[in-house]
Amino acid sequence: MTRLSDAMKETAALVDAELDKLLLEPKTPESRLVEAMRYSCLSGGKRLRPFLLLTSADLFNVTKSGALRVAAALEMLHCYSLIHDDLPCMDNDDMRRGRPSCHIQFDETTAVLAGDALLTRAFDVIAAEPSHSDPNVRCQLVLELARAAGYTGMIGGQMLDMMAADLNMDLVEVTRLQQMKTGRLIGFACEAGAIMGKAPYNERQILKAYARDIGLAFQIVDDLLDVEGSTEEMGKRVRKDVDADKATFVSFVGLEEARKQAETLAKQAISYLDIFDERADLLRDLAMFIVERRS
Repeated sequence: MTRLSDAMKETAALVDAELDKLLLEPKTPESRLVEAMRYSCLSGGKRLRPFLLLTSADLFNVTKSGALRVAAALEMLHCYSLIHDDLPCMDNDDMRRGRPSCHIQFDETTAVLAGDALLTRAFDVIAAEPSHSDPNVRCQLVLELARAAGYTGMIGGQMLDMMAADLNMDLVEVTRLQQMKTGRLIGFACEAGAIMGKAPYNERQILKAYARDIGLAFQIVDDLLDVEGSTEEMGKRVRKDVDADKATFVSFVGLEEARKQAETLAKQAISYLDIFDERADLLRDLAMFIVERRS
């Protein structure tokens, strides 16, 4: 996994540098808002979604500078969702990535506005010409990200998650929730590179299938870590779902079966990538990393 570890570190450094450029702090009174945006975006993290986007873009020889802009925009949108997830009206988490959540470091109002600003900045970056020379491609990226992040995707999944303890969900419904809340953004990350490279339809579908399975595996492992992980490893509070009596993969099938399902999904995801031969080795490694991770 040394190859994957090195590639992820390199990607994280590139994305951090791009975020630093795209989130310049103005010398005006609203600079506190940008400070909060930067605090939440430049706070470490695996940069999983940007890594998926940049790695899939490499399959289609997409210009690095454009792919990096879109990857940074995706990370802005992801960080906005984390800021809002942590708010007292949602998950009420005081810690994120091993340090105070945005609303603790600043205040609730600033956190809400920082999340809103990151969301809108993400679309601003993607829609601008430096992200891709073809305006049709930029429009398609905006459309797909809006669908992945909106009420039929991540935000809809968050709403279901907030209601989960009262809905008496079955495993099919929990799976749908997680595909919306977590899977849709991972799906965009994998498909965006193909969109930018104007890839054939069948290759886009292959990446979507890969993303669907690793996204579900990722969430199953999150459920496992909520039970088995530590606050020190995770950088945030654990056992939240257990304490809230939420329906999860683990609550339905138990620890061992959940672990087996995650491994099966990762192997299935890998099997889709044969068409890309050794060019997709990093994506194969990432699928296994997702099920073996400890944070």
